[in-house]
Amino acid sequence: MEAVTVEEPSPIEEETEDLPEEENAELVIVEEPQEEEPKTPTEDETEEEAVTVEEPSPIEEDSAEENQMEEVSEPEEVVMGLWDKLLNEGYEEIVHIPMSSGLSGSCQSALMLAQDYDGKVQVVNNQRISVTQRQSAMDAKALAENGYHADEIREKLEEDKFNSSIYIMLDTLYYLKKGGRITPAAAALGTILRLKPVLQIQGEKLDAFSKARGWKSAKKIMLDAMEKDIHERFAGEEVHLEAAYTGSEEEAQEWKAEIEARFPGYDVVMNPLSLSVSCHIGPGALAIAVSKVVDELA
Repeated sequence: MEAVTVEEPSPIEEETEDLPEEENAELVIVEEPQEEEPKTPTEDETEEEAVTVEEPSPIEEDSAEENQMEEVSEPEEVVMGLWDKLLNEGYEEIVHIPMSSGLSGSCQSALMLAQDYDGKVQVVNNQRISVTQRQSAMDAKALAENGYHADEIREKLEEDKFNSSIYIMLDTLYYLKKGGRITPAAAALGTILRLKPVLQIQGEKLDAFSKARGWKSAKKIMLDAMEKDIHERFAGEEVHLEAAYTGSEEEAQEWKAEIEARFPGYDVVMNPLSLSVSCHIGPGALAIAVSKVVDELA
């Protein structure tokens, strides 16, 4: 069975490597663009409290019912419009891969919408985002080319839903403060002390992982954490090694070279960090990620 990978158009679109498109395919794999997540401030903390990351609160209800309907219906119309277009073009099945259900409500919305498509649309809830989500789209395409149907692809990807890690180093605390994830006092103290927070995405949540004094120390923390994951969590398994960034291309290539030096023999895939994450953490961030190779593709 041939496969086509299609990315849904969006004002905020993750820059990833183009996935090849072929005509007359029977199965379409849709990697959902990752939209910016609403956020509200948290309660005040003291200066002594550590830098923490909290799950964003749901968006406040709009006072105007008409505006509420526009906010809810527009994304649904875009998703369903894409599905309908592909099915009308003759594709028999769609594999839809949204961002992690723990970081966005788009996955649950897609699952609900897919109920009206009689199994022709399979929504994958495998807790991925950014470079690991991109890898899921590539895995889905490869499985389709090996003859797997949409429901089988969904099952294979969800079996590995927690077999990935992302570590992200922040260059500034400003955006965590603006998002309410840390207090102004903690941000000011962290800036004075040159603290570089290291965040982790493992499964459903974006969490604090560690803090470092300076850029070099933060990189070492991420590389050490990744080495531990590869040798302990994924011991004996084949893995994909990935990197991401919100800074300059020059900084990104230097970071990639450091990863390749630490982990020789791996093909490190580098992409800009998706805007659904980078809008919360700001410019200058660097990330490293790992995801287990699907058994059927190993």
